[in-house]
Amino acid sequence: MSGLLALLDDVAGIAKAAAASVDDVAGMAGKAGMKAAGVVIDDAAVTPKYVHGFEASRELPIIWRISLGSLRNKLVILLPLALILSHFAPWAITPLLMVGGAYLCFEGAEKVHHWLFPHPAAMVERDLDVKDPAHLEEEKVAGAIKTDFILSAEIMTIALNEIGPGSFVMQAVTLAVVGVAITALVYGGVALIVKMDDVGLHLAREARTGAGRGLGRGLVRAMPRLMAVLSVVGTAAMIWVGGAIVIHGLEEFGLTQPGHAIEHMAEVAAHALPVAGGFVHWAVTAFFDGIFGLILGMLLIPVAARVIEPAVAAVRGKKPGTAGGH
Repeated sequence: MSGLLALLDDVAGIAKAAAASVDDVAGMAGKAGMKAAGVVIDDAAVTPKYVHGFEASRELPIIWRISLGSLRNKLVILLPLALILSHFAPWAITPLLMVGGAYLCFEGAEKVHHWLFPHPAAMVERDLDVKDPAHLEEEKVAGAIKTDFILSAEIMTIALNEIGPGSFVMQAVTLAVVGVAITALVYGGVALIVKMDDVGLHLAREARTGAGRGLGRGLVRAMPRLMAVLSVVGTAAMIWVGGAIVIHGLEEFGLTQPGHAIEHMAEVAAHALPVAGGFVHWAVTAFFDGIFGLILGMLLIPVAARVIEPAVAAVRGKKPGTAGGH
């Protein structure tokens, strides 16, 4: 009997340890996911453009293919690389984060630049050329998975940085949870957004009540505006998150002035409005992180156009300007 009680006590101890581990994984995954929220928003805002122009019957299959590619990016390629970095080259995490942050700033600033200075008509016509539908679908899916790889790399690196040092298994499980959860969130949300106009159209035609038909018409009218809002929010999130990542990276290398200046302004604003001090502190910090990110991104545009793009085009054997952007 004493042996049985001892065994049950050991089993209970193992169960408690397992429960604590699950709780730790959930907590770390949630924290890492929140830190990567800006990149997640941009991922969700960008993806719907890849199904634009296709028949409604092909929208969900395309999103499903992209989501599988995203999971492969995160779990098969990026997760092992992240673990290798964590255990053999932890010093490389901050520089990689800064490179990814600078890329986000560049992408966001480029979108702002394109809004202010639209593409010439010839480039617009090239972008809108439908081509063969089957070939176009393969091209769009491949382009979406490549874009997702860049965003997923930033998400996984942010998550790894938030998890911090720990056991190999704990890091692997937490990164896997983050990867699967974010992929489901992003592409599940994208599927809902993409099909919402079809739902609205069905309600407008088939609903039995006037209120139902009115709701359907409202959904159809609202979707273009929602897509426009998502585009703006995604761009703002890219610039804000990218700027914050670079600023924090600079602090790791001893360049603390930008971060301290932003923190001082946020504290002054929070003291001025103590009723909403926490929100004001966050908003001011995000605003100036975004200003920093926008300036950095604008400075990187000519560098990318005159140095990086010609170099990449030379390696690939293509003319500059023929590669698709995000």
